Amino acid sequence: MTQAAIQLKGISKAFGTVQANRDINISVAKGTIHGIIGENGAGKSTLMSILYGFYKADAGQIFINGQPTIIPDSQAAIRAGIGMVFQHFKLVQNFTVLENVILGAEDGPLLNASLTKARKVLMDLSREYELDVHPDALIQDLSVGHQQRVEILKALYRQADILILDEPTGVLTPDEADHLFRILRGLKAQGKTIILITHKLREIMETTDNVSVMRRGTMVDTVKTAESTPESLAELMVGRKVLLEVEKKPATPGEVVLSVQDLHMRDEHGVERLKGISFDIRAGEILGIAGVSGNGQSELLEALGGFGAATGVITLKGQVLPLSGPQANGQSRREAGIAHVPEDRQHLGLIMDFAAWENTAFGYHNDAKYQKNRLFMDNEALRADTAAKMATFDVRPPIPALAAKHFSGGNQQKLVVAREIEQDPDLLLIGQPTRGVDIGAIEFIHKQIVALRDAGKAVLLVSVELDEILSLSDRIAVMFDGQIMGFADPETTNERALGLMMAGVAGKA
Repeated sequence: MTQAAIQLKGISKAFGTVQANRDINISVAKGTIHGIIGENGAGKSTLMSILYGFYKADAGQIFINGQPTIIPDSQAAIRAGIGMVFQHFKLVQNFTVLENVILGAEDGPLLNASLTKARKVLMDLSREYELDVHPDALIQDLSVGHQQRVEILKALYRQADILILDEPTGVLTPDEADHLFRILRGLKAQGKTIILITHKLREIMETTDNVSVMRRGTMVDTVKTAESTPESLAELMVGRKVLLEVEKKPATPGEVVLSVQDLHMRDEHGVERLKGISFDIRAGEILGIAGVSGNGQSELLEALGGFGAATGVITLKGQVLPLSGPQANGQSRREAGIAHVPEDRQHLGLIMDFAAWENTAFGYHNDAKYQKNRLFMDNEALRADTAAKMATFDVRPPIPALAAKHFSGGNQQKLVVAREIEQDPDLLLIGQPTRGVDIGAIEFIHKQIVALRDAGKAVLLVSVELDEILSLSDRIAVMFDGQIMGFADPETTNERALGLMMAGVAGKA
């Protein structure tokens, strides 16, 4: 029987009245890739934070390679051979790769010796594991995928034999995710033990040897991946059968809601990001925008949502919208009937230190139902409204006074989606709607988007997940280098045809 690299026995952890982990037992075999899945708020990240020394368990024991181990902080975890790559990277943006790798692991006060030693080790590790990162590159100049590789290099440089990855593909393109999993398989072949926390069942099925399922702070089961199916794992996660395919009737498009003609946009450095974009969206239609991240999709959402100056013509239900000046802002767009779920919920969708009830008012605070009089907002009405939204959208925990930063990523996303959809907009702009969201929440959010379409609203969907684009969209536009390369019918196209257009090959998929 394979020796366990990690055993957790009877682990419990509470935050006030919220029981994040309850009597957790798990064993991870050495030299395997072990998945941990569960809904947002199931306690996965809390459990791994205990293993890495960020939190102290209220009860239970940790065994590393069969030895009882006390891990009071992350330095103790590193000494025990544990490394962790977080969903939100812990890198200094204006430092080089080399400087980030040795940060906190210097050999002494004089850095030259540490840098010289680290450079050779880094180059060796980079070659051995196909990490392909130059040691002198600045972090701020690297893609998200390469920044993640730096985090893995940091752990390997500290001689980690056990590597924990928390939602590692949430911000990666499909190609970057494929490369990451090649790296993980290489690490496994070298005898490393990998713990993979992810919501994506396809990644679990393709990558892991065993998978543990958590639900509401408890460990439900641990099974061999080869003996499981996506459907059985989804049911274990949620406690009920889950639809893995989007169910929707054929669209019945009506009048044009949004018309975009010859849209151009430059960034702060003068680089043209949108190069003559033109398209229409009709009532009762979902237009999906496919493309590799960084090809103008974000700028398109900014221009339509009023967060960036552009040129061209945008018409909403026959009304021309300003593209520059004081009226070209998010507040004016909302008043015109455009709701916006931004791609980055933490920086653009929420104020993390503010309570949930405050966040659900942003952009709509002038609504008459939230006003006590002309001078004051009706906070009680806001709290009651937030409680109702939390019930409808199954936000956990359902506490309107809780700060946004204390919700899991998926529940943060539900708060933003609830705020925007519940306003009954004419047009919904929604970017990366299910990034870092669990299978149950994905099903729910997809149903809300389809329901909005079926109510006769127009939806612009931006996603790097091709299966999401294919299953939700009624039409697909493919972007490359700030241009629309062509349009496709999701019923007749496939991922390969879309991939060619995403690579800059014009045509109809």
